[in-house]
Amino acid sequence: MKKSARWVLHLVNNLSIVAVAILASSQVSADDEVMTAARQIFKAIPSAVPVVKDNPVTREKIELGKMLFFDPRISASEIISCNSCHNLGTGGVDAGPTSVGHGWQQGPRRAPTVYNAVFNVAQFWDGRAVDLKAQAKGPVQASVEMNATADRVINTLNSMSNYVVRFKKAFPSEEPPVTFDNFAKAIEAFEATLITPAAPFDQYLEGNPNALDDQQKAGLKLFMEKGCSSCHNGINVGGQDYFPFGVIERPAASLLPTADKGRFAVTKAASDEYVFRAAPLRNVALRAPYFHSGQVWSLKQAVGVMAKIQLGTKLSDKEENDIVAFLNSLTGQLPKIEYPILPPRSAGTPAPSLGR
Repeated sequence: MKKSARWVLHLVNNLSIVAVAILASSQVSADDEVMTAARQIFKAIPSAVPVVKDNPVTREKIELGKMLFFDPRISASEIISCNSCHNLGTGGVDAGPTSVGHGWQQGPRRAPTVYNAVFNVAQFWDGRAVDLKAQAKGPVQASVEMNATADRVINTLNSMSNYVVRFKKAFPSEEPPVTFDNFAKAIEAFEATLITPAAPFDQYLEGNPNALDDQQKAGLKLFMEKGCSSCHNGINVGGQDYFPFGVIERPAASLLPTADKGRFAVTKAASDEYVFRAAPLRNVALRAPYFHSGQVWSLKQAVGVMAKIQLGTKLSDKEENDIVAFLNSLTGQLPKIEYPILPPRSAGTPAPSLGR
């Protein structure tokens, strides 16, 4: 081979290597930009149990709270527990569109997930409970849910000596230890442990560019560019603020029942009609159906609906699939929960009440 030909071949080879390097560098740069943007909008879930305001989380409270969470005798019928509507085996929610409560009454809204709920700005779709303590008291006393009263709960717990002992250990400086407030605090302490760290998206936010595949990265980029992240942001990818359901276009009545005006019931402000807390999207792939009305069973369909009514845009089939791929990266490591052995009832334990 002539010397000039060898130089040409050598030059072509080098240019090829440089081109590949440039393409690789460009890709890394693009990845860096997406990661940098994501870090400004979202936060990774920590592996440690978060601090809870006005309720130090202790091992004794957690164990007591877990028992209370699974105990159906807290309800008037003694059939329904917290886990009935917030099933820890099915994404922290129940199976139906809206929850079924006392006497087979159907509630008006989809049960929100209990996983990572500690990170929400407030609890319930309308934010009427400021924290998990307040939330724990609500369903117990709601006639459509557990249909009990504070007094019934306290009488039930005091009737079982093992519960009394556990309350004394969890609240050693209080007399009496078995109170409705302490009941709620124990449940809050347990629910604070129900966090799901180490999702692929968390690993990506922590600096591992390979934690997401190319489709998930494309979906993340779309999620930010299209405006989804304007409502679904922060550590829980949502749950941080309130927004109208139907910013651009009013949803169908099946998705937005006219009788349920959302946050308006809390604030009585006309501007809060049909306003709801943005759904936290952590582990969203585990908990169909979607929206507060629970009428959409496909995550892809939910993405399309939100793009249309909230953002006024029509996503392509590929764009919907890419965003769904990203949403699947939000599924974290669920805690392993051992079902507790509950205290036996005594002669003084109230009998079930099945009537309304």
